[in-house]
Amino acid sequence: MPIDPYIAALLGTVGLAALLPARDTAADVASGASTTAVALLFFLYGARLSTREALEGLRHWRLHLAVLLCTFTLFPLLGLAAEGLVPYVLTPALYSGFLFLTLVPSTIQSSIAFTSMARGNVPAAICAGSFSSLAGIVLTPLLAAGLLGHSAGGFSADSLLKIVLQLLVPFLAGQFLRRWVGPFVARHKRVLGLVDRGSILLVVYTAFSQGMVQGIWHQVSPARLGALLGVEAVLLTVMLTLTWYGAKWLGFGRADRVAIQFAGSKKSLAAGLPMASVLFGAEASLAVLPLMLFHQMQLMVGAVIAKRRSREPAALGTADEEPGATAAAGPVSPPARTAATRTAAGTARRSG
Repeated sequence: MPIDPYIAALLGTVGLAALLPARDTAADVASGASTTAVALLFFLYGARLSTREALEGLRHWRLHLAVLLCTFTLFPLLGLAAEGLVPYVLTPALYSGFLFLTLVPSTIQSSIAFTSMARGNVPAAICAGSFSSLAGIVLTPLLAAGLLGHSAGGFSADSLLKIVLQLLVPFLAGQFLRRWVGPFVARHKRVLGLVDRGSILLVVYTAFSQGMVQGIWHQVSPARLGALLGVEAVLLTVMLTLTWYGAKWLGFGRADRVAIQFAGSKKSLAAGLPMASVLFGAEASLAVLPLMLFHQMQLMVGAVIAKRRSREPAALGTADEEPGATAAAGPVSPPARTAATRTAAGTARRSG
């Protein structure tokens, strides 16, 4: 399958940092711009999230709890289990990045896109992804500080203050100003999408520039990168299997199982990269590498699975729900599903 255009832009940014890394004064300017970009990014996240819709979605707590447990419990447990691969398969630095990957919240856009393609419960995917992103602002830094220890800054007052000022305060400001900023965000989604991606590219350039200046890339060999890809493939396979059959065991219907599988098996590049820049500092370049690779992998595999599920008889409307199904966020009319399916592939390519 073709590489995601956004991933191509990220790889190009990494190449630019390798050839022309920011040094001295330029590094200070890039670091300040990156910090500002991260704050702007989370302000936009806060302005986009509808508080009313989020509160209404709380009544479907079983499905959302299942996704949250997959994202912030099963994933981290598998990440901790992978410590046995150090140093034989993964280096300590790559393992720190791999463990951080398992702590990142789920995606929103690609979960919605693939759920729509597979004719699953789209409203459930919207709410589940939103709740995961919201919870990740608090849970991801705390889990990283607790599980990664000094490699992520520990529980120092300075690291917690950075998290609050760069991530939580801008997000809450966006929520507070959503009444006035929200309509502008809705009218200029394409422009603000470019701001999102530009901010993340700046974060990547700053992180990888620091890595080049400090020479940490000499620690990674092609064989280690291949091993990392293999470990991530196993991780994705296990989570896709657990979310699908675990949701069935819990009594969810097919449409809800689709939403749980896609929302519960994905990790957000858009949320993870800014968090890594705050938590890891100069070590962020190696920390975000596993997440960047996993992001491309989950998009390719998710597209294949979504297309397969779209051809299942139950997905065609003949038996949309299995006995005992729970509609996590209300029914979706066939016209709405059809319209969502037409735009799903494009949304997945643009998603974080």
